[in-house]
Amino acid sequence: MLDIWIEKYRPKNLSEIHGQKENIQKLKSFVNAKELPHLIFAGPAGTGKTSAALALSIELFGENYKENLLELNASNERGIDVIRENVKDFARIKPSNELGFKIIFLDEADQLTSEAQAALRRTMELYSSTTRFIFSCNYSSQIIPPIQSRTVVMRFRPLIPDQMKSRLNDIARKEDFTIDEDSLTAITEISEGDMRKALNILQAIYSSGEVSARRIYEIAGYAQPSDFKKLLSTSISGLFDEARAVLDRMLIEDGLSGMDIVKGLHSYVRKEPIAPRQKIEIIMALAEAEFRIVEGSSDNIQLDALLAKIAYIGNEYS
Repeated sequence: MLDIWIEKYRPKNLSEIHGQKENIQKLKSFVNAKELPHLIFAGPAGTGKTSAALALSIELFGENYKENLLELNASNERGIDVIRENVKDFARIKPSNELGFKIIFLDEADQLTSEAQAALRRTMELYSSTTRFIFSCNYSSQIIPPIQSRTVVMRFRPLIPDQMKSRLNDIARKEDFTIDEDSLTAITEISEGDMRKALNILQAIYSSGEVSARRIYEIAGYAQPSDFKKLLSTSISGLFDEARAVLDRMLIEDGLSGMDIVKGLHSYVRKEPIAPRQKIEIIMALAEAEFRIVEGSSDNIQLDALLAKIAYIGNEYS
């Protein structure tokens, strides 16, 4: 049976978590003090929030951590009944460990309804002596103020490329295969700081039998950076028909959507040394194209308009 690498290589202790040094230091201090406040872990997907909560529980409770931890995904169970039943039932049970408290971990807590969060606040008040709550969310602003005021907020940041490459290299060595620098760069560009996404791509490329940057972009459904370079250079030079031919190939042969094109161009433009005024105007044009596509406009018409706008910008600010 094929192991899923995101679970196989999930950190077993706080020291194994990459890229969140300040947060890990704080959590280790809680472990050393054998005490824990209510916590909110806020940040993008794949930055180690769930891993940190599980590793914290393991270090606090040891092998018996499962008996002292209730883990719920609030996006699946987001109503008030979950708080009244699952959470309250677990919270009222007396802890069986020497620390005197248990942990309730609510993943994707920003998906809880406002009614469920209000009921949760009351549960926190009633059982604060025996239960600690850890909330994981993308946006802490979606958690009601009464809960925020009772918690310590820790912000998890996307991993920087060097941190991701180091971790991916370690895993590649453990799986006994070699990955080149171009492939690592491709994974970090696609995953944008999301370690879970990066590890899924690494496993997919390993299983495919061909470890290369080109193959990584194919598996992830992304166009090659060279395609975005050609698309931008031809359109900004006023070669609309040539730019349109590149765009058609990306849409038809690569199977990209209009939103994929806009996001890919945005990522490319941000990193390229383009004249400041041109860069500003192009990013504004990309933002307008994205908005119109999201609102339901035709991908083809909006992308044609985007290329025409970039051609105009190239002529106007050359």
